[in-house]
Amino acid sequence: MRFPRPALVLAALITLPMTIHAEELTLERIFDSPDLSGPSLRQAELSPAGDRVTFVRAREDDRDLMDLWEYHLADGVTRRLVAADAVVADEGELSEAERARRERARIANLRGIVEYRWSADGRFLIFPLAGDIYLLDLQDESGTVRQITASDSFDTDPKVSSDGEHVAFIRERNLWVAEVASGEARALTEDASETVANGVAEFIAQEEMGRSTGYWWSPDSRRIAFLQIDESPIDITRRYEIEAGEINMIEQRYPYAGTPNVSYRLGLVDLDSGERRWIDLGNDSGDNRDIYIPRVQWHPDGRHLSLQRQSRDQQTLDLILVDTDTLTQRVLLTETSDTWINLHDDLHFLERMDAFIWASERSGFKHLYLYDLEGSLIRPLTGGDWGVDEVVGVDAELGLVYFTGSEVSPQEKHLYRQSLMTSSPEIVSRISRRSGWHEVRMDRAGRVYVDLYSSSSQPPQLSLHSADGERVAWLLENRLDDNHPYGPYRAGHRPSEFGHLVGPEGQKLFYRLIRPADFDPAEQYPVFLYVYGGPTSRLAVNSWGRRSMIEQYMARRGYVVFTLDNRGVERQGKAFQDEAYLKLGQIEMVDQMVGVDWLRSQPWVDPERIGIFGWSYGGYMALMAASQYPGEFAASVAVAPVTDWALYDTHYTERYLSTPQAAPEAYERGNVLSYADAIRDPLLLIHGMADDNVLFTHSTMLMQQLQEQAIDFELMTYPGEKHAISGAGQRLHVYRTLTRFLDRHLRPAGMEPQP
Repeated sequence: MRFPRPALVLAALITLPMTIHAEELTLERIFDSPDLSGPSLRQAELSPAGDRVTFVRAREDDRDLMDLWEYHLADGVTRRLVAADAVVADEGELSEAERARRERARIANLRGIVEYRWSADGRFLIFPLAGDIYLLDLQDESGTVRQITASDSFDTDPKVSSDGEHVAFIRERNLWVAEVASGEARALTEDASETVANGVAEFIAQEEMGRSTGYWWSPDSRRIAFLQIDESPIDITRRYEIEAGEINMIEQRYPYAGTPNVSYRLGLVDLDSGERRWIDLGNDSGDNRDIYIPRVQWHPDGRHLSLQRQSRDQQTLDLILVDTDTLTQRVLLTETSDTWINLHDDLHFLERMDAFIWASERSGFKHLYLYDLEGSLIRPLTGGDWGVDEVVGVDAELGLVYFTGSEVSPQEKHLYRQSLMTSSPEIVSRISRRSGWHEVRMDRAGRVYVDLYSSSSQPPQLSLHSADGERVAWLLENRLDDNHPYGPYRAGHRPSEFGHLVGPEGQKLFYRLIRPADFDPAEQYPVFLYVYGGPTSRLAVNSWGRRSMIEQYMARRGYVVFTLDNRGVERQGKAFQDEAYLKLGQIEMVDQMVGVDWLRSQPWVDPERIGIFGWSYGGYMALMAASQYPGEFAASVAVAPVTDWALYDTHYTERYLSTPQAAPEAYERGNVLSYADAIRDPLLLIHGMADDNVLFTHSTMLMQQLQEQAIDFELMTYPGEKHAISGAGQRLHVYRTLTRFLDRHLRPAGMEPQP
């Protein structure tokens, strides 16, 4: 066990007397505008020429309305390029497909310019808005935004060709292209139907594989590679979306675990002739019939196309290079695993070497390797008992690769540099210095980068740096002073303490802890245990997270706020993750109980007042806590929880549990309903009634079982809301509801309940 560092203890001591003067932090203020974290920035990107940084930024008076901004390096000025409502005054209703896509991207609550793309030459910025596509020509000093498409259809996913002459996009599940100069548009595919789509990322590609598109321009602008998906193998699921005034029956082809997926074809379409050719994916027969295509990427030469082919069981991944002139192909390398292979975006073809950079977890940690184009290993680039997160840039001239990773700690993310000619892969150069979390985007040449930085005490800041780490300029300093939106509350900000516990098999279980306001070690406090636990995300990190204000609010209400990352989560090596294989809902709770036992051993924790809260996978964990460990938690809150993994999708579920047919025992052990009859402690269940990710059925099945056993529980449902429950008022209502519930069952003596 590691105790808080002296600096953290000192921070706590300094904070205590200041809390008297801090303004009260309320849920109403947390969900009001302007955002207490400061200006909300998304998609910070360096231009291809490296002369400016662009991003979308929320309005101060409306945290969900996004405009397009830039920081120009030459004059050092930050300016708004495009105000969304100046282009389209009323966006109207989104199409059903666009609503679903935004839900997958976790931006369902945003309006205005929610995404944009650069042209390869750095001249154009292009963005969709209200179903049409618009272009900003940066060579036009007037700043006029030009409309490229105008139709009754909803046009999405626009991309500019490398030569800047055409824009490709998706319209009614077909691939289209428009001339930039004239706006004249034509279809490149015309065979889309209710089950067939061209250039579209299917549901699980968006939700689980990190792929949001289904087509790719060639570097020479002559061809487009695209995936054609056929959803007909997937049975139609009829589910209900309950709105406030009506009930809609939705027919959806949802790929439940163990059932068929989409089938793929990978095509090449010639821009001039319209000719289409198909690449053999090896899925017409045999073992490769049931596959995934998680990644497609062009080689810089414009002739070769790479694709990644993943087996249905996700234990084999082939990297394939296709000669698009002859359609001949070869497998460059194959990754295998006894559990599953994590996907990544760290394939980088080098322009000055006949070689490519590839990431693999074969050593037990994700590291970088250099291969030649025949698939032979040249050398490892990184190594050690820590992992690379992602490649962010390559300086081809100097032979350097830049990447983020966990070398300092799984609780921090930093930027590193390594030579492509290294003979010492275990020795890397760290560039970022400030403790915390650094999300980095680099320019094409690998000479400058933007750093979106935050820590538990500093809301997100955006800065521009040279490749050696020197800060060139603030793009958004977001200084936490009296003028900051959080200024009136910062005197009462509770510091985070970081450390680790030792798990049952000697593993380090990292945690983050926030002590309550006016903390007195002689008193005993209730615990707000905030849990996620799923394999794809960590919570106990040194960053300003999405729920930082909720954690601060609970600490100020008198709760000890605690979160712990259990076995199964990322950034601690593959063996740490693999413990969850075929054991979802089991191994995670063993580790979470290590945290609970440690909390109970602290003299300042009331052992009888520990409550647990989680959303999505965290909601599943909260239910597993209540059902597998009855009597251990004074209250449990589960929002949008999975209850039966057989009702969740193929790619996510089968990665960790195989199929229900192959591993029925694993599904039974991981099913909340297998243990629900043991629930006896206070439980609050919350779910959106139009959730198309974790279907509302998960909760209705649990409700029925609890009712059949006459087990009391409390329920709050949200008509029309999906998985994120993103309506501003509804989200406030969620946290009011759970706070009242926890106060009722855990409230410290003398503390007023939430009004």
